[in-house]
Amino acid sequence: MKHYAGLDVSVKETSVCIIDEAGKTTREVKVASEPEAILAILMNEALTIERVGLEAGPLSQWLYSGLAESGLPVICVETRHMKAALSAQLNKSDRNDARGIAHMMRVGLYRPVHVKTLASQKRRMLLTSRQLLQAKALDIENDLRGTRRNFGLKVGMVGVAKFEARIRDLVVDHPDLAAITEPLLIARRVSREQLGVLHRRLLAVARQEEVCRRLMTVPGVGPVVALTFRATVDVAARFKNSKAVGAVFGLTPRRHQSGEIDRMGSISKSGDAMVRTVLFGGAQVMLTRTIRWSLLNAWGMKIARHRGMKRAIVAVARRMAVIMHRMWADGTEFRWSNTNAATG
Repeated sequence: MKHYAGLDVSVKETSVCIIDEAGKTTREVKVASEPEAILAILMNEALTIERVGLEAGPLSQWLYSGLAESGLPVICVETRHMKAALSAQLNKSDRNDARGIAHMMRVGLYRPVHVKTLASQKRRMLLTSRQLLQAKALDIENDLRGTRRNFGLKVGMVGVAKFEARIRDLVVDHPDLAAITEPLLIARRVSREQLGVLHRRLLAVARQEEVCRRLMTVPGVGPVVALTFRATVDVAARFKNSKAVGAVFGLTPRRHQSGEIDRMGSISKSGDAMVRTVLFGGAQVMLTRTIRWSLLNAWGMKIARHRGMKRAIVAVARRMAVIMHRMWADGTEFRWSNTNAATG
């Protein structure tokens, strides 16, 4: 008899529910949120596990890898879909959630999500750590600018390299302010130094990745954009159709259609926010700073003339994602023009 398992994962404990193909509960138990503890329950000779479901979350990638390596047919379910499916329950508890997940596995009512490889998880960790240090350094700099302005000390336009010297010059005649400022300047200096360490590491990883080097042939795409796209997509074969990439990253418009109503809204902004942000930045650079002509640039500028620059940047970001995935899948580089465009 086939069996289906549902896992409701929390930081310390995981509720496990196993049901048979008739929907009858076979076993319910709570174990530690460790692959070994869960495997001790599921790897039972008396059970023929057909599917194991768990919700995407902080521990899901680690648990998924541990269960999959042991040969279990584990499925990671999209969070919003899981929430919608379990919302019909009158009483929410870990036990009921695990039972609901098990029934979702039994009837096939789930939407699986792609679980990234370990290498992509490490790339993503590098990107998020760099982003965190960059944000903290900017927070400190903005605070130094804003609070000193209350005393009439205006920082003005100054680069990153001369920022600390400028702040010291402003507070040199204010010993009490200088004493408060010094710890912030030290924290800012250390953050900038370590940001440089991570940025150099990012550049080295991007240079070593053959896929990233190819993606950087696209105008507006640098090491940060290329590595972010590489880490987020993870495997090119994940998308059978390159056009689906734009929708997954939230770059396609929302639609509300019911009866005679059919409205197209702004982009959905669903999916990964980091890759969407860097694609916006790459599209903006291509449209405003890239000098060399390309078909993609010409297409974007045509939209900008008729619909405005903001809409053009969004459209180019979406098409850029599609092109980058196609380049990755085909093993080709960016084509600045084609024969018809050159002769027509």
